[in-house]
Amino acid sequence: MATKKPIGTITRGTTNPNRLRRIDRFIAAMPLLRKTAAPIVVDLGFGASPITAIELLARLTKVNSNAHVVGIEIDRERVERGLAVAHSHLHFTHGGFETPLPPELSQKADVIRAFNVLRQYDESEVRAAWQLMASRLSTIGRLVEGTCDEIGRLASWVTLDSNGPLTFTISLRLQGLELPSKVAERLPKALIHHNLPGEKIYDFLQALDRAWLINAGLSAFSPAQRWLATCQTLETQGWQIHTDKKRRRLGELTIDWSAVAPEGF
Repeated sequence: MATKKPIGTITRGTTNPNRLRRIDRFIAAMPLLRKTAAPIVVDLGFGASPITAIELLARLTKVNSNAHVVGIEIDRERVERGLAVAHSHLHFTHGGFETPLPPELSQKADVIRAFNVLRQYDESEVRAAWQLMASRLSTIGRLVEGTCDEIGRLASWVTLDSNGPLTFTISLRLQGLELPSKVAERLPKALIHHNLPGEKIYDFLQALDRAWLINAGLSAFSPAQRWLATCQTLETQGWQIHTDKKRRRLGELTIDWSAVAPEGF
């Protein structure tokens, strides 16, 4: 019987060591990683090198030594490079948004990370890709879809469950940061064309910049102190932030998806 063609198109495959460290930390902190006996985490579209899948597993095993990572690529040559370093907890397979899993594992993923994948697609294709990936999640599973810069200093992502988007997160290197709205360059595909007056994401980034500037004096203590105060300022203005103090110090901030969602999402 003929193998079904993977759903999606080949990405440029650009990747760098440590590029996805911010997202790895976010996934590793998910309660489901501790609650699940042997969590299956997918690195979808891992790129020309398997390094991001290798690093993801290394970070997850610090939380749960039984974690499995599955690297999925639509490019067969990239899969072959992954198979060269595969082992009992690190798997690689050929596929796309349909998220095929190796037969020896459960056929539902606990986390799917799809980073810098949808960037090359049209916005009109995002919802279908989200829905297809989300259909492959376990009951408590999460899809993390987003974008980051080449060295991982700017990142943003949407977290979804099987029913749709839940939250929006940004994570920034605070040292040397001029304005948090710099992350606009790396917004997920669902948001990147909506950073315009009258759109929710624009309002949020403008409020974030104002709060950052208001608290400029605290940079004398540290960028982290300035960021903590920035988050507190946003909260006093009515923005509901779901990030605890420890993660805020990392330059991370998570809010409800509904606070930034464009019409139609």
